[in-house]
Amino acid sequence: MSIHPPRDRNGRRLPPTVHVVLRATILAGAGVVAVLWCGVSLYQRMQPKPETSAIELVSVAIEPAAIQVVQHHSGGKLMICGGGKLPPAIRNEFCKLAGGPRARIVVIPTAKIKADQPDYLANVLAEWKDCEADSVQLLHTRSRETANDPSFFQALTKATGVWLTGGNQVFLTDTYLGTAVQEQLKAVLARGGVIAGTSAGAAVMSGVMITGGRDKPRVGQGFDFIKGAVIDQHFLKRNRMDRLIGALSLHPNLVGLGIDEETALVVDVREHHLSVIGASYVVACVPDSHHKSVSLKFLKSGDMTAMSALMKPVEDATAGVNGDETAGLTVGSL
Repeated sequence: MSIHPPRDRNGRRLPPTVHVVLRATILAGAGVVAVLWCGVSLYQRMQPKPETSAIELVSVAIEPAAIQVVQHHSGGKLMICGGGKLPPAIRNEFCKLAGGPRARIVVIPTAKIKADQPDYLANVLAEWKDCEADSVQLLHTRSRETANDPSFFQALTKATGVWLTGGNQVFLTDTYLGTAVQEQLKAVLARGGVIAGTSAGAAVMSGVMITGGRDKPRVGQGFDFIKGAVIDQHFLKRNRMDRLIGALSLHPNLVGLGIDEETALVVDVREHHLSVIGASYVVACVPDSHHKSVSLKFLKSGDMTAMSALMKPVEDATAGVNGDETAGLTVGSL
């Protein structure tokens, strides 16, 4: 079967990185028929559990340069970032969505093993010095008991934006899955706030969560903030096509969202609209109705679509990005 390099809606060829990924995917075979399910968490198997008596809460207010009155902040959104170096435009958009000068931001660094070190936490906080928010707070523990303590998660009850850092996504679920912190995160979305995450903080947002693996994925349970999808990050940079399609072989009713580095997918959880910002691509991997093949749809910065349109295989889609057909290619088999 001859395959022509995919092009965007203006007829331009997609970058060489995308071509390499597609060729490697097709030659290697896109289908993965089995996933290694681990009864013991990756966190427990790979390294010892950090002390649960580490820093429980670090809180600091950052005074904005000027307080302005805003009528309403945009909210009810997820910002799912693919990792790597974060472009300033992505962080600025998060601060804007959280409310700008009136934003109350909570940063959760628990995915990082270094989150137990005060010096690391100080560096994390320093990254937000240019965000003109009403307040920025750090929330961290390794204790599930602490995660259920109202005095610990108090900051989340007033948060307009939450940022989940990169690291190891299993650190997040080991501590917060099924706790009051997870419920408070859902409440942030329900009242119109924004939750963002990069790398590990992105992977944890889907219900089916990829926890690791190179070609064959290891999977677990995530926070389930986004319905009908499974997320993979560092997608083109680390050539994770096979891994994501492997996860879809077990869950063909889902759409795979592969988000590359320096790129973010913004999801309106109420309207089910998607948009992309950043330097690279989001690749949607959509199983066909017979669960035999996967269609790839490429979304770049500025592209917008509806989740319902994204879930249609390329050959069945009637509306795509900005009203045009998405750049797509059908590859492999499940």
